[in-house]
Amino acid sequence: MATLAENLNINWRCKHTWRQASINTLWCLLGCSIGDMGTILFFQLTGIPWPTTAIMILAIINGLITSIILETIILSRQMPLPIAFKTACGMSLISMIAMEAAMNIVDVWLTGGAKLTLWVLPFMWLAGFLAPLPYNYWRLKALGKACH
Repeated sequence: MATLAENLNINWRCKHTWRQASINTLWCLLGCSIGDMGTILFFQLTGIPWPTTAIMILAIINGLITSIILETIILSRQMPLPIAFKTACGMSLISMIAMEAAMNIVDVWLTGGAKLTLWVLPFMWLAGFLAPLPYNYWRLKALGKACH
């Protein structure tokens, strides 16, 4: 079994791995964004007076759920549905949580709360993409495991 130092001492210049990690991260971003932004938009449109922190926690949970659902659908083309669901649940929660946290921190930082506006979306997506990307690369390169 490789040591931590060996796992961290990988080739960080592999274009193929960066490409695959980027594709995996984009799929995760799509899944997480559906639940996360759907939750924020729901509270924004309904005006239900929840604290920003509570909305963001619920948005993160919903983002994780929709990401798992999307991944299950994608994997079900390659394996039976129960195995696809189990695999999707076993995907890297670290990656998804980092993505969700980055998107929500950027949203609160730029808008002052749980608010979606067209101008903030690209910044949220960029943060959500970049936050887990090095981890996803490392996971592919060092462990041979895809996060998505």
